Amino acid sequence: MPDTGMLVLLCIAALAAGWVDAVAGGGGLLQLPALLLAVPEAAPVQALATNKASSIAGTTAAAVTYTRRARPDVRTALPMVVTAVLGSAAGAATASRIPVEVFRPLIVVLLVAAWLWTLLQPSMGLQDRLRWQGRRRHYAVAAVAGAVIGFYDGLLGPGTGSFLLLVLVAVLGYSFLRASATAKIVNLGTNAAALVVFTATGSVLWVLAAAMACCNVIGAVIGARMAIRRGSAFVRVVFLAVVGVLILRLAWDLVASTFA
Repeated sequence: MPDTGMLVLLCIAALAAGWVDAVAGGGGLLQLPALLLAVPEAAPVQALATNKASSIAGTTAAAVTYTRRARPDVRTALPMVVTAVLGSAAGAATASRIPVEVFRPLIVVLLVAAWLWTLLQPSMGLQDRLRWQGRRRHYAVAAVAGAVIGFYDGLLGPGTGSFLLLVLVAVLGYSFLRASATAKIVNLGTNAAALVVFTATGSVLWVLAAAMACCNVIGAVIGARMAIRRGSAFVRVVFLAVVGVLILRLAWDLVASTFA
């Protein structure tokens, strides 16, 4: 366990991560680095596992809050969950064979393109304009997107929630608010699958995870309620901010690995 000061900082990071994740995804960008910094004696897999244990509590709270007020599309979320779990397993297996540095430049380019696309289309995602609604094609596209994003989650991980949000808005035509609500169901499924594996291997620091989970839940509920109250325009702004930070983070990792 970290000392009291570090524990307080971790709880603040978990609170902020819960808020960010509930609104636009990407809470792991705050919580995971905080864990690696505050608990340097822990193995990276323990930090990852503890992050998942804390995050799943906040994701559950956000999903429940959204379900009551924002009508997430469960029929779209379910095929995405199934294929995302399978894709995540495939991504994790690939990561052990192919260096993740091979994929980083492509991910950065895709994120920059997505960020610019969203920025230059201010009306996108403000209202539902569903594509192929109620048709097999709609659910097939959702399933394929789940597999691809799950693969990325298993391979690299950062910003998975933001990628889900982007696909639901730009490809399937949901508003930012409803997309955020639907993405939480997918996040919940993938996080649960990962947590089962981490629990089986004894990687979770449960006492620390419990303390962070309480703060993550508080942040998630506040974030979900704020998103519901302020609507899709607010979620869009937060999404652009989170993806911008993610681009800088991955670009920095790319440069650091190149000159290391």
